[in-house]
Amino acid sequence: MSVQQAAVADAEKVLLAAAATYRDAFGDRLLGAYALGSLAHGGFSPLVSDIDLGLMLADPVRSEDMEAIELIARDQKARRLPLAERLSVFWGTPSTLAGDIDGGRFPPLDRLDLLESGRLLIGTDARAGLPQPTGAELLAAGAEFALGLLAGIGSSATEAVSRLGSMRPAAEGAVEEIKRPEVLAGAGARKLTKLVLFPIRFMFTAATGRVGSNDAAAAWYLARAEAAGKPLVAAALAWRTAEPIDNREAAALLRAYLVPLYLHYIDDHVGRLESTGEVELARGFREWRRRLEA
Repeated sequence: MSVQQAAVADAEKVLLAAAATYRDAFGDRLLGAYALGSLAHGGFSPLVSDIDLGLMLADPVRSEDMEAIELIARDQKARRLPLAERLSVFWGTPSTLAGDIDGGRFPPLDRLDLLESGRLLIGTDARAGLPQPTGAELLAAGAEFALGLLAGIGSSATEAVSRLGSMRPAAEGAVEEIKRPEVLAGAGARKLTKLVLFPIRFMFTAATGRVGSNDAAAAWYLARAEAAGKPLVAAALAWRTAEPIDNREAAALLRAYLVPLYLHYIDDHVGRLESTGEVELARGFREWRRRLEA
């Protein structure tokens, strides 16, 4: 068994153990548990990938659901299973996933991933009839996430940071990290590749309305004549499977291409956000641009 196959097997054990624990806790209310993300649509990396689990509970949402799900998630992350700390849990009910009522934790992009690629682990598939997020929803949600996680602007910071435990300082300091390549180069493949590839995936989804695996999004981006920072994007894709051997080489790539890459992403999204009436988000992106250029 290769290293990649062993890592996928470890990740699958984490998913199945968590799904079984949620089934024990929620009983018949757990309609289905699904593998999401790279374990569903491919491209799982032992170095950097999250282990995404989606839960669909029966209506109605109960006041204690969120606390119970978060408590079980923390317990599962603390287990000694390899990669268990990478677990990220999304949840909702048919009514919340349809947008009829508020509740749960299933942002539009992850909801699209559930509908397009979710792989049923236990229970009965209950996705039939659920609406797909609109392009405008995907654009706005991705922009809010980016402003919270990568720019430290807006109310989405808490949700964004919770999505990526290893990047907790980013909501306060990602702008400075982006401008200090010699520090970022030594931060490890997980943080480094996410900071480089997140903008690529957001642009891919905004342009295509599809969930972008890192491979698919990078291939799309690298094929664009006007794309900025192509050598860095190609290197970051390689770093997902092998840590940068030479931090000086990584720092040089970051110094030359990371800020231009982000400015290209910001300019792309300002136009898209304004065209859909998301004036406040567009203003946040402009402020982000100002900080990067300061």
